[in-house]
Amino acid sequence: MDVGADTLQKALQINLDLRWYGTIAEIGAGQEVARWFFRAGGAAGTVAKSMSAYDMAVSDAVYGKADRYVSKGRLQAMLDHEYQLNLDRLDEARGDDTAFFAFADTVVARSYRGGNECHGWMGVKFQSHPHDEASQIVLHVRMLDSEAAQQQEALGIVGVNLLHAAFFRHHEPEQVVESLLDQLTTGRIEIDMIELKGIEFRSVDNRLMALKLVQVGLSGAAMFGPDREVLQPSEVLRKKAILVERGSFRPPTVVNIDMLEAAREKFAADPAVAGREILMLTELTMANLRAGGDVVDRRDFLARVDLLAACGLTVLISDYLAYHRLAAYLSWRTDGRIGVVMGVPSLLGLFEESHHAELPGGILESFGRLFKNGLRLFVYPMLRDGEIVTVDSVSVAGELQPLYDYLAGRGSFVGLDNYKPDYLSILSRDVLRRIAADDQAWEAMVPPEVCALIRKRGFFGHQREAAR
Repeated sequence: MDVGADTLQKALQINLDLRWYGTIAEIGAGQEVARWFFRAGGAAGTVAKSMSAYDMAVSDAVYGKADRYVSKGRLQAMLDHEYQLNLDRLDEARGDDTAFFAFADTVVARSYRGGNECHGWMGVKFQSHPHDEASQIVLHVRMLDSEAAQQQEALGIVGVNLLHAAFFRHHEPEQVVESLLDQLTTGRIEIDMIELKGIEFRSVDNRLMALKLVQVGLSGAAMFGPDREVLQPSEVLRKKAILVERGSFRPPTVVNIDMLEAAREKFAADPAVAGREILMLTELTMANLRAGGDVVDRRDFLARVDLLAACGLTVLISDYLAYHRLAAYLSWRTDGRIGVVMGVPSLLGLFEESHHAELPGGILESFGRLFKNGLRLFVYPMLRDGEIVTVDSVSVAGELQPLYDYLAGRGSFVGLDNYKPDYLSILSRDVLRRIAADDQAWEAMVPPEVCALIRKRGFFGHQREAAR
């Protein structure tokens, strides 16, 4: 089956199903989604109107002024406007038999000059039944093909996949996510944000949908705000100075928070950070979430994310186990300084050569990628056999000590001497054990917000107060 065959079949299935009728509005990269429906035949049964508004003045006249034309706000204005027009114009005449929809995208594909970011927003607002309340799916896409024509083709396929999934798979949200890449590969399209809302998706937790994007390889990362909303990473990271702490956060402890605060104090003193907004991230890797298996425990995942949100922290889920891959992901999305917060044990892990075996150049290539662009590691001390180990007293394998000394000498490591000594003996696994054993000593080892939420929700085996 050629690339377009299944996409044509999807478009034809929609065209032949007379329930759905609506508008396809596209800005940028041509009318690539609408084209599939006209190619399939029978589009008169589906498409009430297709349109483009390339000129900014025309776009503003139709949808209102926008600071950024390729943005979620512009997409929402398009969806709302076109959907309401369908109701106003057609509901009385055919509303008893028709479920109306509006599809829209606003994208920037590769220009003839090249070098620009190729991405966009795409969404559908639809009724699943006549006279139903609206439901909506919105996503952010990045086109990875090198040629504009290929990007346009990929965009059209994703659009058909989205409409088909919205109409025929809305009752299975995970299938919606999985079907978006039908007839494509992750080398052509990345989808790093998805949001489902409205009556059909009232029970959907969009954080689980974002996690699914990373699980199935549609994106290397997903991001959630302290308000539990799914964020589009590029927009959040843009132009900011980034400070990121990787951990299990099972649960977040006072040590995790102290590490970030101590690092922030040092980070803010860097002249390269002056005048920049500092974004502090807490990162969970897919490897950590899988915990050695293939399946992610969703309740455990949501517990950790909820607890980090209670601390007012933004959460990054990534499939970038190697630190240099995390650094590359962040540096591609901001021109600000990047700092990585870790404890001495993680620093020692970086100097395990086996951890860099996937690169031809091994540890040297890994460190070359990690420390370019002035990235620094902010290192929290650890307690070992009653002694405090810091970046100044740590030792690595003998043959790697010169490399360690070189990196330390160039300022790649920043020792966090502004830590709270009483916290050094606190370990997450000990806190977890105490929670399950109903040893109340754990309560002083976590932030008050974390303690309250664990007690209220019964996380990590804690017996809820009401159940006692």
